[in-house]
Amino acid sequence: MRSIKLKIAAVVLVSWAAAFTFFRIRIGWLAPTTVFGALGIALVISQVVGHGMTRPLREMTWAVGAMRRGDYSRRVRATGRDEVGQLAVAFNEMAADIADAEQRRRELIANVSHELRTPITALQAVLENVVDGVERADATTMRTALAQTERLGRLVAELLDLSRIDAGAHRLDLSEVDVPALLGSAVAEAAVAAPSTRFAVDAPPGTVVTADRARLHQVVQNLLDNATRHAPPDGEVRITARADGDLFALAVEDDGPGIAEADRERVFERFTRGERASGGGTGLGLDIARWVVDLHGGAIRVVDAPGCRIEVTLPRSGRPPTG
Repeated sequence: MRSIKLKIAAVVLVSWAAAFTFFRIRIGWLAPTTVFGALGIALVISQVVGHGMTRPLREMTWAVGAMRRGDYSRRVRATGRDEVGQLAVAFNEMAADIADAEQRRRELIANVSHELRTPITALQAVLENVVDGVERADATTMRTALAQTERLGRLVAELLDLSRIDAGAHRLDLSEVDVPALLGSAVAEAAVAAPSTRFAVDAPPGTVVTADRARLHQVVQNLLDNATRHAPPDGEVRITARADGDLFALAVEDDGPGIAEADRERVFERFTRGERASGGGTGLGLDIARWVVDLHGGAIRVVDAPGCRIEVTLPRSGRPPTG
């Protein structure tokens, strides 16, 4: 910041020289004491003013050095409303955003490591037992191993979706979707994973919506997975779908304990799982469901119900209404 102070001093000297020349021409001789005294005072004032002006810039330099060392807590004091003060405010906002991003990155690594370790450990234990002769490689043992590999596959697929979310770009392959057929396919898959759960589908024949079929199937699949994990044993999951004017509405409801009002937004955050959830959920399903719904210009929310009821609304045209 020394160069800024020197520039301020140079400006003061040039101004002083111009003033001295003016007075010398108009007034004549000036006392040396007056001339050099004024020059000294001007230089001192310029250094004091320059020191105050550059303090936020020096603090930014120190804060950047701290960030390079991994300390994102440093902030800059913004005491003025001038350009330097506005720069300090913008710097603090940027530092807070970087700190939040770093915290999310660390949480993501910790959560992904935990999610990967659980099925890998279980799969390793099964295979070691087979190799050591403790268990036979029969259908039951192989189904256990297969379940863990399927869980790994789901996690990898969801992590790929997560990377697409963070990239902020994804094209929708829009087409006219037969809703009853899509729900039937999703329920058939969910019934394999949760054979003790009963499913009730209420979707009038002929109900269609313009959407990305694969992504809409993913939304339904994730909602059913969430419902079956929170529903009690031998519980029922109800799926309703309706076309109402320009909107398409989908709801999935279970008989579980429900979600507290304070947690109804948090459940759509990454790696958030209910305390009473059963099974091997990754905590990514609802976050991905919200992403897909947002891509379609729709909305997703948790509403009051005896259990947990999640409602999705989409524009039937596949695009958000304008106007």
